Amino acid sequence: MDLVLDVADYYVLSPYVYPASWPEGGALRQIISLLVLTNLGAAVLYLGLGAINYFFVFDHSLMKHPQFLENQVQREIKYAMTSLPLISIPTVALFFAEVRGCSKLYNNVDESPLGWPGLFLSMISFLLFTDMCIYWIHRFLHHKRIYKLFHKPHHLWKIPSPFASHAFHPVDGFMQGLPYHIYPFLFPLHKVLYLALYIFVNIWTISIHDGDYRVPGALMTAINGSAHHTDHHLFFDYNYGQYFTLWDRLGGSYRHPSALMGKGPHDLIRKLQAEGKLGDGRAKAKGQVNGDAQRRVSFKEE
Repeated sequence: MDLVLDVADYYVLSPYVYPASWPEGGALRQIISLLVLTNLGAAVLYLGLGAINYFFVFDHSLMKHPQFLENQVQREIKYAMTSLPLISIPTVALFFAEVRGCSKLYNNVDESPLGWPGLFLSMISFLLFTDMCIYWIHRFLHHKRIYKLFHKPHHLWKIPSPFASHAFHPVDGFMQGLPYHIYPFLFPLHKVLYLALYIFVNIWTISIHDGDYRVPGALMTAINGSAHHTDHHLFFDYNYGQYFTLWDRLGGSYRHPSALMGKGPHDLIRKLQAEGKLGDGRAKAKGQVNGDAQRRVSFKEE
């Protein structure tokens, strides 16, 4: 994060915002700057990437599904934009520790213990480490004593849009983002690669909520895509993983996506249309959903 802070200081903050009496290395100035940059960056990534996905990738026919809520997209955006500033407070504490040199982030490739191969290995280990941590954090958030407090708001969106990606309770959002921030305190990581991975994480998080269920055949059993994650929203206690299906398979929570078996949200929409039960883009039969999923999910969420 200090790379972003350095650029902001050089081009904007030092010449136009802060008085000369506030040194760039001052703790208070850094904390204030990080708060502003973190909130601005989160909003730009969420709204910008979310909008691109919503207009060019998201299948809008999913909005006809009986479990797609009225004004859902607006509600997702409102919830996310309310939570992100609160999530930023503990996040900035971690960014501040990075800026003050407490992490293992480095500037130059020759500082890597393994040189250029180390960059590739750190990228792979970052994905594997964060996927493992998020699986267990996510599963913990589904514990019956925890779920209602923090994670239930995210499951309001049974058929998510890309804007559901960041529509979390603040505690939920911070906990699931924590592995990304912990990694550079435990393992060496290039600063530019860290920023690239941070952007990738946001793109991926949006993509698994976008209703594009296509997965390359060779990767179908290994990658936790949008089809897998949609089943998590629908069926509640399956497919907790972030990128891969590995930990779901090890933890006994893997479910092959219903959308890839002809039993997904699109299939229900086509069935309702064929039966004449869709009117004005909304289902006339609000109680009809995928099999008995809604009854089972409702029971588990109580």
